[in-house]
Amino acid sequence: MPKCILALDQGTTSCRSAIIDEAGQILHIAQLEFPQHFPQPGWVEHDAREIWETQKSTIDQVLDKAQLSAADIAGIGITNQRETVVVWDRATGEPVGPAIVWQDRRTANRCNDLKNDGHESTIREKTGLILDAYFSATKAAWILDAHPSHREKAKAGELLFGTIDTWLIWNLTQGKKHVTDASNASRTMLFNLIEGKWDEELCDLLGVPSAMLPEVVDSSGICGWAEWDGIRIPIAGIAGDQQAALFGQQCFAPGMAKNTYGTGCFMLMNIGLKPTLSSEPLLTTVAWRIQGELTYALEGSVFIAGALIQWLRDEMKFINQASEIEALAKEVEDNGGVTVVPAFAGLGAPHWIPEARGTILGITRGTRQGHIARAALESIALQSQDVLISMLQSAHISLEELRVDGGAAQNNLLMQYQADLLGLDVVRPQTHETTVLGAAYLAGLGIGMWPNTEALHNKWLGDRTFSPQQSVPWRSRQKQQWNRALRAVKAWALDSGTL
Repeated sequence: MPKCILALDQGTTSCRSAIIDEAGQILHIAQLEFPQHFPQPGWVEHDAREIWETQKSTIDQVLDKAQLSAADIAGIGITNQRETVVVWDRATGEPVGPAIVWQDRRTANRCNDLKNDGHESTIREKTGLILDAYFSATKAAWILDAHPSHREKAKAGELLFGTIDTWLIWNLTQGKKHVTDASNASRTMLFNLIEGKWDEELCDLLGVPSAMLPEVVDSSGICGWAEWDGIRIPIAGIAGDQQAALFGQQCFAPGMAKNTYGTGCFMLMNIGLKPTLSSEPLLTTVAWRIQGELTYALEGSVFIAGALIQWLRDEMKFINQASEIEALAKEVEDNGGVTVVPAFAGLGAPHWIPEARGTILGITRGTRQGHIARAALESIALQSQDVLISMLQSAHISLEELRVDGGAAQNNLLMQYQADLLGLDVVRPQTHETTVLGAAYLAGLGIGMWPNTEALHNKWLGDRTFSPQQSVPWRSRQKQQWNRALRAVKAWALDSGTL
């Protein structure tokens, strides 16, 4: 009997496939980047066909690396970039246009109109989300409005809506399954948190016909069968990337929290079985649904984290590889008075200012690349601090540690600065591939490879704990300088006349 899980991790900039064994160990990973498209300022698009072809290539590569065939795979788990929208033709399987990425801001004005019309509280109460262009619904409506026939076809069920998990499953099952899990559904602004289903009132309000929406299924459990090289493989795990990371970090108990340092920066805290709305400008979201039971989380989303390092690499040419950023930042003792606010796509939680733009402040004639590199790393931690402060105030709990993962969590300078800022232990596991592990754990549970979450506990191992080394006054000074920079960025947005 096959004992391996194939985990698919479809991210914002790359597709990955991984083989995980019964011991919960990642044996092999294959990764390929795919193109990013920026047709206008504030617009971010992907070609859904490129995503599928890239994901397929990584599956072939990882099976080849592991010297396995499809017959050796017991189940498939899928995790994906969230909120990104694909609309495709049911009959042909072809997308009707580019996928609109979660970072895209083209529907900000539509969201402002909805706020002005008094719909913000309704959306907040039903979905747990902030009314913002970040989420899927207004993106899907934009796609439907881009062509005269799209909306009528969608109402007739001839066009299908999907986040990327849905798109992958449609292709893996050769068009037999149009499904999503509850964690991804909760990111669309169309899913009722209390009732645990699509909300017809929201569909009407936001202009997304319910006929085009996928079936909502459990995050763990067989929901379809992939057809690969003539072999049928059960698809048994689905979760949005941040919920998968929460599961992979084994934050199974209420009050446990993790922060993922990827393209963006995403902090989630398990809050249990009740979808309590945050008193702070944070999100309440579905963490996962298992055997029909919903577990919820508080979330704060930072739009630009690792993407800032990519920008320094690709556009500014400061470094040749992202991993070189730590050495560059260490060339200087401190940031030299420089503060970077990486609001390339607006400011996310807890500020929610879509009109904000990236800013570098405090530059002098003596500013070097190292100062900007160090300030860039610090900005990732400072944004995360803002989120955690709001989260703790909302949840009314204390936190003993923050579990971390994602590519940038391997940066020791960043992790130590994060611990110093928070005054908390920052704990990094032996593997930072917790998103992949979360997808694999959900799939393994779904096919019975592991009987329950208790069987997973000994599979999480810590690598390094970063304990705070700085004083409270130092922490206060860092926060003061950051707040000063935020005030400048907000003033720029205000002066633009859009706020």
